[in-house]
Amino acid sequence: MTKLIISEKPSSCLKIAEALSDKKLRKKKVNNISYYELEHKGERILVGCAVGHLFNLGEEEKKGWTYPVFNLKWIESYKLNKSSAFTKKYVDVLKTLAKESDEFYVACDYDLEGSLIGFNIIRFVCNKKDGKRMKFSTLTKKELIKSYEDASKHLDFQLIESGETRHILDFFYGINISRALTLAIKNSTGVHKILSSGRVQGPALKILSDREKEIKSFKAIQFWQLELKAEINNDKITAFHKEDKFWDKNKAQKSLENTKGKKAIVDNIEKKRFLQNPPNPFDLTSLQLEAYKTLRISPKETLNLAQNLYTNSYISYPRTSSNQLPESLGYKDLIKNLTKQSKYKKLAEEILKGKLVPNNGKKNDPAHPAIYPTGEIPKDLTERELKLYDLIVKRTLATFSVPAKRETVNIEIDINNEIFVTKGTRTIEKGWHSFYEPYVLLEEQELPSMEKGNELKIIKISLLDKETQPPKRYTPASIIKELEKRNLGTKATRASIIDSLYERDYVKEKSMEVTDLGLKTVETLEKYCPEILDEQLTRHFEEEMEQIVEGKKKGEEVVEEAKEVLIKTLKRFKDNESKIGKSLTEAHIETREKANLIGKCPSCNNDLRITYSKNNKSYFIGCSNYPNCKTTFSLPKFAVPKPTDNVCKECQFPIVNMIRKGKRPYQFCINPNCKTKEDYKKKLEEEANALL
Repeated sequence: MTKLIISEKPSSCLKIAEALSDKKLRKKKVNNISYYELEHKGERILVGCAVGHLFNLGEEEKKGWTYPVFNLKWIESYKLNKSSAFTKKYVDVLKTLAKESDEFYVACDYDLEGSLIGFNIIRFVCNKKDGKRMKFSTLTKKELIKSYEDASKHLDFQLIESGETRHILDFFYGINISRALTLAIKNSTGVHKILSSGRVQGPALKILSDREKEIKSFKAIQFWQLELKAEINNDKITAFHKEDKFWDKNKAQKSLENTKGKKAIVDNIEKKRFLQNPPNPFDLTSLQLEAYKTLRISPKETLNLAQNLYTNSYISYPRTSSNQLPESLGYKDLIKNLTKQSKYKKLAEEILKGKLVPNNGKKNDPAHPAIYPTGEIPKDLTERELKLYDLIVKRTLATFSVPAKRETVNIEIDINNEIFVTKGTRTIEKGWHSFYEPYVLLEEQELPSMEKGNELKIIKISLLDKETQPPKRYTPASIIKELEKRNLGTKATRASIIDSLYERDYVKEKSMEVTDLGLKTVETLEKYCPEILDEQLTRHFEEEMEQIVEGKKKGEEVVEEAKEVLIKTLKRFKDNESKIGKSLTEAHIETREKANLIGKCPSCNNDLRITYSKNNKSYFIGCSNYPNCKTTFSLPKFAVPKPTDNVCKECQFPIVNMIRKGKRPYQFCINPNCKTKEDYKKKLEEEANALL
């Protein structure tokens, strides 16, 4: 009997084969695609792989760019998209392996996507209705052997059904709404601009748009504060009036007058000690948030880096919503494994001296535990992979540590019955901080020693004129947290949804500013098709898909319900297509103009804009007053320029950000005679030499 194990990626294919092979592993190739033949306990096993989705949804009958579209079928990815042409070889190899196999195991990632990838191969490539299911959270030898020997007798059909339903709903919404938006512009104005929206993308844009409107409509309110600068025993302190914000300037000035020529006496000292518990282990969202906050790594890149660490066996499965490490993992072995790495040896040994109980959170994922390091010693990591790995290891160690002991001191200073307050917080015992450095971003403010009745030397008392500030914009990390809170999207898709908003020019900048196009899209859809933006409707379908996993709902019911909603929505859209198109075209043009504006022309003071030359297939900067003004500036090739608000320190000319595929962006001064050009030339020479 021959058994075929189907993995999700080439890297995991090799890991599974190496783990199960009792003798020398035989690597074979067909059309340059590798698979493995091995023997495990006398059984012949073949291990082949996919490269993600080998099948995707497509239209059953293509009728051009029309909508609505509801007739779908699963089609080989290479038939749908030229960029997926390479997947054909993987399909062919799996077909060959399936013909000589008697029993089939799915060993794709244990989640919605992995289960669906495996099932599509089972039914469309192997021509089977069922198979066995391997379930694992790490690609370590021990766990892979266990997952093979304890494999489920049947596939996880409820998870598969939920995953397939999600794909169908996402396809329905994505293709129909995106076509409707794009055709609205084309049919009403002749402008070709691809717009998109989707089941989760629409509500996400609405959340960002609401915040943007709040910021734009914000009216600052003036207030005043009294700030005391004082000194005791050569130590300086800053304190603010207990009133904090004075909304009446006269009242603030009266309090200021009342302090003139008076002594500053310590009136009250209040000390509070408290225990600060260790952090919870990482789930994917908290990892993305922490990586953005401490390492400035975007959520999308964090997921990619974490996936690489997982496929190399260095961490557990990252697409988890659990922040709990179950006892079944074996806490002692988990920490003991880290002592093999010199960087973590002392820290891990210290943890092993205490009670091995992690500070688990409340979120649970039945498929996978929280993210943790496997103990495998990393090799050949990139700089950013190493940083993320370090963050995960130290978070894991910290969660097993003891609480930190901190103290808050609140001091009241009396100046002729005007009370000023200063506060400070310091760490008395580091506890878990020692294991999580340098990622403990806490402010330490230790106040000088003083007692009640001490007199302070007044340096200055100032009346500060301030204004209330608008709410902050979301960042790519904080919007992901918001989407999770509102149960919109999945842990694996939220980062790519945010990426789509940038790609479609709906948002810009790291602090996510919604463009005119994004605002107008939301405004237009709210007016004519509010269901597209309705987070309650999106959440309703999310809950129904969770019910499919639990066996409480059938996928067909959810699909039919979604079709009914979309048919009504799209009819209303079609009735208003012309109005929608004109509105979105205006916003598109305005957004494009603003996006390419980099500053004023030094010759005529009109606008300088980034322009693309179709003839030369390159970008340059030209004056908007052309042909009256022919001022131009050339830009480096093989990079996409993006405006910045910065000017060159050397010459005061505008700076543009040059984006290069696979490389770090760099700042470029447009002035060809600027001194910085020498640095740029050296950079190019260094890069050229590195390639030799």
